Amino acid sequence: MADETQTAEMTQTEPGADADDWAAAMAEQAPGAATAPPEVELAPEAAAQRAPFPELRPDVGHAAYADQLDLVMDIPVTLSVELGRTKIQIRELLQLAQGSVVDLDRLAGEPMDVLVNGFLIARGEVVLVNDKFGIRLTDIVSPTERARRLA
Repeated sequence: MADETQTAEMTQTEPGADADDWAAAMAEQAPGAATAPPEVELAPEAAAQRAPFPELRPDVGHAAYADQLDLVMDIPVTLSVELGRTKIQIRELLQLAQGSVVDLDRLAGEPMDVLVNGFLIARGEVVLVNDKFGIRLTDIVSPTERARRLA
């Protein structure tokens, strides 16, 4: 019990002592009251110098660009051609059978959408090449139009 009393007495300070410490600290931080310590001041010989960057040459940048482009060239993407779309109810979906006809939102002869990973990049017309379907591109979507559609 005596130890607790001594501890309590040691932690108590005079009511004005904290205020005096704060006043002294604030006076030190007042504008113009104190100067920077000498170790922070710059010596006259420590003037600004240029950063040591390597010199850029057009041929080095072009080679790096070509290497980065080669990395991208081998990335696989999914190209698909969309004939049209429609919305149907699940009830209608379950009633579909062989020979059923589903109406799409496109008209006959209208250009098909060419999508890369789900993004429209072009439109074209269906062609037959060696007994396989193909698409002849008739309209390429501009980069600005693609960016607008993403936003």
